[in-house]
Amino acid sequence: MATQSDLTNPFGWHAADFGLKDTDGTYYELADLRGPRGLVLVFICNHCPYVKAIADKLRTEGQALMDMGFGFAAICSNDSTNYPADSFENMGKFKAEHGFEFPYLHDETQSVARAYKAACTPDFFGFNANLELAYRGRLDSAGRNPDIKDAPRELFEAMKLIAHTGKGPSEQTPSIGCSIKWKDG
Repeated sequence: MATQSDLTNPFGWHAADFGLKDTDGTYYELADLRGPRGLVLVFICNHCPYVKAIADKLRTEGQALMDMGFGFAAICSNDSTNYPADSFENMGKFKAEHGFEFPYLHDETQSVARAYKAACTPDFFGFNANLELAYRGRLDSAGRNPDIKDAPRELFEAMKLIAHTGKGPSEQTPSIGCSIKWKDG
């Protein structure tokens, strides 16, 4: 069942600090991920059809944003006990398969997803240079349809605006995807 981003974090909300391990074993804290223009965090997983549909665009847009001076990282917070396709080992395979040049971090305790109020995969958080939330939209309007090649680059254009003004667009469309698979209890 499709779930929409939780938009209750207000614009200007400061990114919550965390420390997580990448699929290559490198440990990253929030400060390590930040670029001079800000940071994009995207909550994804390996098995979600919404994520699979955008994986190649995510690689391309992530690189374009890093080239622009933003930090970029993906985070998997899904319960891998009940969803073994989202295990740490499979995260590494997914990263390699799609050629991600950005960190793919494992949120085993789900504490980061809870702190950010992540709700779905993919779920995008765009922060300005002061790590203030400025974007909570989607990658683009293509959604699960990778055949739509000319969809406006909503995330990219929003982050370009943020790079110049510190603020995101006044109109943002929430991301839609699979719900985060929360652990029992």
